[in-house]
Amino acid sequence: MPSIFANALAQLESAARQMKLPKEILAVLHQPQREVTAALPVTMDDGSQKIFSAYRVQYSNARGPYKGGIRFHPQVTLDEVRALAFWMAVKCAVAGIPFGGGKGGVMVDPKKLSAGELERLSRGYLRAFADVIGPERDVPAPDVGTNAQIMDWISDEYARVTGHAQPAVITGKSLDRGGSRGRETATGRGGFFILQQLAERLKLKPEKTRLIVQGFGNVGMHFTRLACRDGYRLIGIADSRASILAAPDRSLDYAVIANAKQDYGTVDPCRCTATKGKICRCPDHRHLTPDKLLTTDCDVLVLAALENQITKANAGKVKARIILELANGPTAPEADVILDRRHVTVVPDVIANAGGVVVSYFEWQQNRENVSWTESQIKQQLQPVMEKAFQEAWELSRQQRINLRAAAFQLALTRIAQSIQKKTA
Repeated sequence: MPSIFANALAQLESAARQMKLPKEILAVLHQPQREVTAALPVTMDDGSQKIFSAYRVQYSNARGPYKGGIRFHPQVTLDEVRALAFWMAVKCAVAGIPFGGGKGGVMVDPKKLSAGELERLSRGYLRAFADVIGPERDVPAPDVGTNAQIMDWISDEYARVTGHAQPAVITGKSLDRGGSRGRETATGRGGFFILQQLAERLKLKPEKTRLIVQGFGNVGMHFTRLACRDGYRLIGIADSRASILAAPDRSLDYAVIANAKQDYGTVDPCRCTATKGKICRCPDHRHLTPDKLLTTDCDVLVLAALENQITKANAGKVKARIILELANGPTAPEADVILDRRHVTVVPDVIANAGGVVVSYFEWQQNRENVSWTESQIKQQLQPVMEKAFQEAWELSRQQRINLRAAAFQLALTRIAQSIQKKTA
């Protein structure tokens, strides 16, 4: 599998060539401003000690404090964290919010830790990086494998280390710890707002628009719920354990899928994939391999899982008319070229999944001003931010006859370059 950071740099260099970005700006953006690594010792419940590799990458603070989640995953690497930090810098600039880009990660499977072990790991992460984190310096948030409880522990540990509580040091907290209403649904809801904008411009009718969603974690679940409620036809769904496709001329029932996920931990309502030797005879769906689902005929393919899902190997087989990237980096640069040539519209991650960081910005604002917004206020403020980002990228793509990713990167790099030049003037 290609380096994820190499993919990110390829996107940077492509946009830089198209817009003739000054070489000195490109040189600044070609590497992170700071990388910090740590070995986190954690006492396990049996009294033994394990060491976990941990990272914090601060890519650019040209437009404001570094901003980016903390990922707990067994396959976390420094290369991945670098790429995610870069994409965060681009994403915040596209959305027009005053943050830079950062990211953190720990190489761990959080599902294999007890609550106590997870808490000790989370607090250890803060202690390892306390010197480089702060409300005006670097503001972490949840990501894959982390949640509001983990953010609460990190916020509390920051208060212990510094001697005073500062809720704005981290976002994605629980409500009673200064978290924002609407944060849990923000990324999925933001993606849905983008789908609506796309439907308006491409004349899509929800009842005739077939969706396949890869990934049914927090983001994929909330996006799918909103899309199905609006009348879009869900014909395929996948998580890490199962991939199912509706029978011809039928749709999957969101409620059935959501209940299966809650009850069995998988989107598979008949549990065929969990029962050895069982053959699925359900009349409303059939089972596919994950790679087959990605190349199944549909109108909109929603990528809400992990990186590098559409590559040079399968891009030519994609039958979707539109790809909506709710995961970070799900399409490799070589695949982008193929999809572009085949006139597949790709709404890039730096636009499509920006809802999460936008509401994180709202939470940061609320914490700094010691106020609390209603969920209705959050929704009302999120929608115009998402719509403006999409509109600006759409208009630039049409003016210059470039794809949406190139347009989004050009918008972001222009804004970041202006901030860099102001600081160095």
